[in-house]
Formats: sequence, structure tokens, C-alpha cells
Amino acid sequence: MINTDKKILAVIPARGGSKGLPGKNIKLLHGKPLICYSIDAARGVLSDEHICVSTDDKEIIQIVENYGLSVPFIRPDELATDRSSVNDVLLHALDFYKQRSIDYDVVLLLQPTSPLRTSQDIEKAFSLYDDSIDMVVSVSISHAPSVLCKENQSGFVELMLNPTAGRRQNVPVYYEYNGAIYIINPKSLREKRISNFEKKIKYIMPKHRSIDIDDQYDFMYAETILAYER
Repeated sequence: MINTDKKILAVIPARGGSKGLPGKNIKLLHGKPLICYSIDAARGVLSDEHICVSTDDKEIIQIVENYGLSVPFIRPDELATDRSSVNDVLLHALDFYKQRSIDYDVVLLLQPTSPLRTSQDIEKAFSLYDDSIDMVVSVSISHAPSVLCKENQSGFVELMLNPTAGRRQNVPVYYEYNGAIYIINPKSLREKRISNFEKKIKYIMPKHRSIDIDDQYDFMYAETILAYER
């Protein structure tokens, strides 16, 4: 469990619709519904009363409640479209509890598409958080910059970074959001949008735990890793 006097709300957003991989949030991954991996990670740091699955889908609700976690509300339709923002989903969850006289100091956003993130990752990321920043966000080291290229006006591809050297060793270290952990200051969330956050601290995760499931190939990759680890 996270050792803090701050009240933390973990939000696991799980919309019913998915174009890339239909039903992915409840698709069985190594014998367990995908969303349950995030529930397990949250349970490793928080009690169930502080874990909120935000969904519009009755089947997801049934699976989550069969897993022993109560779903506090059904997400409104206007927050369950392709255009709905995570920012608004989080504010809706915070307002739901605020109306019940529960004010949270920190929001822990756990996307269900990151099944390999662990409770230990969450604890380590949280050790970097304080009220003076907007967010701690999990990242992985990106190896793509050394080989990123674009087509020039002549129709030929050229390297975008260090085009004269072209050696990975010469490219500065870059990071990419891996979608696994967002530890957010609610005050910042209300005053700005997540996209406008400036005070962000990175928590680095290894490549094999940074997979973000978007399609069937990501799913197969996660299956392989889980099978190997067990």
C-alpha cells in the first residue's frame, strides 16, 4: 500500500466501444479479462473503496463486479464517445465523490490497456509526486528517434535527427509516454487541461512492462510476455 496521508482516487476508464480491438477491455489475456490486470495493480496500493472503474458498458460492469469490485456509477453517454476526453472523465469521477462529501488529494489514472504495469511501479511513481507539480507520468525510453525519417521534396527519405551521423549512440535520450501510470494533481486538473500541464515528472518503466494494447498484435505480444514470465 502507498504510505501517505493523501486521499488517492484510482480511476480505471473503460469505455465499451473499441475500433482497434472490439471488446478489448474485457478480452481474456492469459485467461483473465484485460481490465482485471489494472484492478489488481490498483488493489496492490489502495483499498477497493478508492478504486473507481468508469464505464458505460453493462458487460464491463458485470465482469468487474464479478471480480469483487463495486462499480459506483454508469458513465454518462456524452462521456463515452470517441471524442470524449480523459480529462472530463476524471473530473466526472471526482465530482461524483465530491457530491458525496469525499474530496481526493490525488488522482491515479490507470488505463486498462497497460496490463503489465505493477503495483510496485505505481508505488515508485508515487514517490516522485508532490503537490507542487501537475503530474507524474510513466514513460519508456524511445529508441525510435535514431531511425525516424521523413520523405523530402524529391521523394527520398532522410533522417530527422542527426542526419549526418545517423548513429544511435549520438542521439540524445528521448522518452515516450507509455500510457500506464498518470498521477495527477486534482487542482491542476480543474484549472487546466492535462494537455496544458507543464510541471510533469517522468517515471521510467522498462520496455517489456510498457506495452499499451491497441490491436491484436499488441495483445499477442502481451500474451507472449505473460507466458514467458510464468
